[in-house]
Amino acid sequence: MDRENTQTGAEGDTRKTPLYDVHVALGGRLVSYAGWLLPIQYEGLVVEHLAVRGAAGLFDVSHMGEIRIEGPDALVFADRLLTSRMTGLQPGQIAYSPMCAPDGGALDDVLVLCFDRTSVLLVVNAANREADFRWITSLAGPSAPAETSGLAVEVRDESDWYGLLALQGPLAPALLKTLAGDVTDELGYYRFAKEVSVAGVPCLVSRTGYTGEDGFEIMMPADQTAVVWSALLAARIEMTGEQTGAADRAVPCGLGCRDTLRFEAGMPLYGNELDRDITPLEAGLSRFVALDKPVFIGRDALAAQATQPSRRKLVGFELTGRGIARHGYAVYATGRTGPAGHVTTGYHAPSLGIAVGTALVCGDIAEDAEWSVDIRGNRVPIKLRSRFFYKRGR
Repeated sequence: MDRENTQTGAEGDTRKTPLYDVHVALGGRLVSYAGWLLPIQYEGLVVEHLAVRGAAGLFDVSHMGEIRIEGPDALVFADRLLTSRMTGLQPGQIAYSPMCAPDGGALDDVLVLCFDRTSVLLVVNAANREADFRWITSLAGPSAPAETSGLAVEVRDESDWYGLLALQGPLAPALLKTLAGDVTDELGYYRFAKEVSVAGVPCLVSRTGYTGEDGFEIMMPADQTAVVWSALLAARIEMTGEQTGAADRAVPCGLGCRDTLRFEAGMPLYGNELDRDITPLEAGLSRFVALDKPVFIGRDALAAQATQPSRRKLVGFELTGRGIARHGYAVYATGRTGPAGHVTTGYHAPSLGIAVGTALVCGDIAEDAEWSVDIRGNRVPIKLRSRFFYKRGR
């Protein structure tokens, strides 16, 4: 891909993706999010949510940040920086990982694309882009801590060079195949391919997403984003037999259903289930914390916390009374004075038709405790359940 810097537009303190004018023309309802003007919905949150579950949806996620780590020790540096294991990654492979401070609190959660041992690309959350870049750069400088001292790397913020789209849903492979050929058949989960021609534009295509459905994230030069977006929305697949009349295309989707989709699938949102004061272990991400690695930033704090059975934990719940539990609402359990925790995310889940939520709660609550959530002064009963509310194919 062409690495010419094509700075995305900004107006005052609010930035715009390369598709801003496209979103306006499509009637997208724009809101300010993480310093960006982004569409929260087009036709409607529930309509778009169900379209992704049943057919396909297309998201503009160009606000996400991309930070390159390059040099002889790039992969080793990433292994010391992040809690997941990186050194075993092969070219074209992707890993998910929290990134922690020395005290174990999460600074962000990122995707790591391994080009080879000398070049990796981190896809970071938009709200954390500048802070992440400063943090990572400080670990590669002359005052680097022991974990990364002496490693030969350069760190570069490439966020403004790219546009990023997410094509998600059961029809995503067939739709992308109409524009990119057999890459959809050959690309495995959490793998990526470079220099894939999508509608004539050279793209990086990864089989990843944030919806719980099959799908792809497609990165291209920023000034070509509108070309790929338009081609993906124009793509159609032939529906035959009993499928005749079913949806045969992707619809544009906003941030609203991106949140409900990831929530139903049990995927964390930084700032809700994971943040500077919530560790990956508390957030239920222990499988992404490789405590058997000898060195990584935050390891000692996380290893100590892992031995504490009373540490906070993330749980799922279903409301058995009326209402919707929103972020920040207090959660109570019998046998404990005061709140036992707080809601991290809550919705009337479109795929389930019921009100559910996740909460960060104390880890020492009795198993037979009765639970409730405070909704505008009313204690509404809830029952705990898996936080993975939706699984594809079930």
